[in-house]
Amino acid sequence: MKNKKRILFVCLGNICRSSSAEEIMRTYIRREGLEHQIEVDSAGILSYHEGELPDSRMRMHAARRGYNLTHRSRPVRTDDFYDFDWIIGMDDRNIDDLKDRAPGLEEEKKICRMADFCVNKVVDYVPDPYYGGASGFENVLDILEDACQGLLEHVKSQL
Repeated sequence: MKNKKRILFVCLGNICRSSSAEEIMRTYIRREGLEHQIEVDSAGILSYHEGELPDSRMRMHAARRGYNLTHRSRPVRTDDFYDFDWIIGMDDRNIDDLKDRAPGLEEEKKICRMADFCVNKVVDYVPDPYYGGASGFENVLDILEDACQGLLEHVKSQL
């Protein structure tokens, strides 16, 4: 479909937050029957985990909520700035790194902060749960579920 909207979720390593956001959003899109109109992917600022599945702890917590995280980590590429309509960073460091990599002003305008789409949660960013405990992963999933719902409403208004 020509008018397909494309969303790229970005975090530092693409093994916790962005891969979870991708799967949560895909689940919401499928639930509303919009798979042919909205496409999602995720990537990381760093290529350190390239080719790896998401963090096993994140996969476990996500599975408890019915999400199957199967994305293989990949780094952000220059082409992503042309191929996606929204490039969504999880925290301000991600946003700054994305802005530094944007090939031009038009592409920089596509960069958004995930937390800005939250409907019920009042947060400034999606914290990295990598070095924390179980509650950190659950908190991230709570934030992402809320933000993905808000983002889906935003995207639907532009279809």
